[in-house]
Amino acid sequence: MAVETERIPAPPRRLGDRLAVLGEREFTRFFIGYTTSLLGSSMAPVAVAFAVLDGGGSGTELGWVLAARILPLVLVLLAGGVITDRLGSRRLMLGSDVLRGLVQALFAALLAAGHAPVWAMVALVAVWGIGEGLFTPAFGAILPDLVRRRELLADGNTLLGLARSVSTVAGPALAGLVTAVQGPAAVLLIDALTYGVGAVALVGLRLPERPEAGGGDSVFGELRAGWAEFAARPWLWITTAQVGLFNLLVWAPFLVLGPLLSQRELGGARAWGLVMGGYGAGAVLGGLLMLGRRPQRPLAVATVAAFGWALPSAALATAAPLVGVAAAALVAGVGSAVCGTLYGATMQHWVPPELLGRVTSFGSLGAFVAGPLGLAAAGPLSDRFGAGGVLLAGAVWQVVAGAVVLALPAVRDRRWEEGPDH
Repeated sequence: MAVETERIPAPPRRLGDRLAVLGEREFTRFFIGYTTSLLGSSMAPVAVAFAVLDGGGSGTELGWVLAARILPLVLVLLAGGVITDRLGSRRLMLGSDVLRGLVQALFAALLAAGHAPVWAMVALVAVWGIGEGLFTPAFGAILPDLVRRRELLADGNTLLGLARSVSTVAGPALAGLVTAVQGPAAVLLIDALTYGVGAVALVGLRLPERPEAGGGDSVFGELRAGWAEFAARPWLWITTAQVGLFNLLVWAPFLVLGPLLSQRELGGARAWGLVMGGYGAGAVLGGLLMLGRRPQRPLAVATVAAFGWALPSAALATAAPLVGVAAAALVAGVGSAVCGTLYGATMQHWVPPELLGRVTSFGSLGAFVAGPLGLAAAGPLSDRFGAGGVLLAGAVWQVVAGAVVLALPAVRDRRWEEGPDH
């Protein structure tokens, strides 16, 4: 009979140990450039939303503009995954930063010259989305090249998540202020400049040679190899489906109807900036809590944290005051940081590096593919059922879906010590 031994908890890690990943030169260089570009990127959605609304656009038109970013992103994700595994992440990310910087500079110029028509905003945001779609799988695959010690991958993910979180605090709040004082054109110009900083950081990276991509010489052969890797892992496609439905039913309506309700009831751009700043503050807190921690059941912890995403929609649906909506967004931000860190580290831990770009692209495709539909439908649905009804339905869905996913053994019972074939 097997004897069960007592598990002695590991001693808590010192702050210096938790920040050891900053000793990796290439990671630190990338971290600085990425953090800078993130600040501008987190400011831009507030500027775009109020460029539409201040120009007399409706919630439906705002939904179309936001969908114009996501749809091209989805369409190029798989191509981005193949290119990433063929050429490496840096080249693709560099091209994406240059493209997005030029788009935002042109967008700013059009707004500064006068009211840009909705069709022009849709076109520019669509090109912006193409850049995002190319960047996403490359970003998902670059961390193992930046961090040589595998045990530091989780800390690297945490610090990158913290960068996103800090930018989510500072960006919307700063964007709300700049938009109110100088207009959205100034915000988009700042975004263009920060993309330039990110590009400079990427140019200076020295990365190792990557293994050759497998799966055949053709693009379709390589995609088949990536799909086989993705489909062979139930925990991966289950969590991807959960995130995809979240984006359709919860996050897309929140992004469209949140600014609309803020303009009508909470005080406009500054109020929405505070809400999104609260979300970012929660994400910072969540990132700090995760730094140096590696829960034994990462996907179970991530799924529990995802329940928090129901709160901001519920707060808006029930006409909570601004402080209540911001507090709900803060809790959701904590969950976002926990989910992002653990999902990213889990994928990088078990997926072979030479397939990571393609597997990331399939995961991102599943997460984002329904987003444009949710963005486009949020306005018309709110006209029929009311903004509160649409948001409340999304909040209920998030709770029910989280409970179902948490009950599945493939997610609930997954542990770090499991072998690579699980």
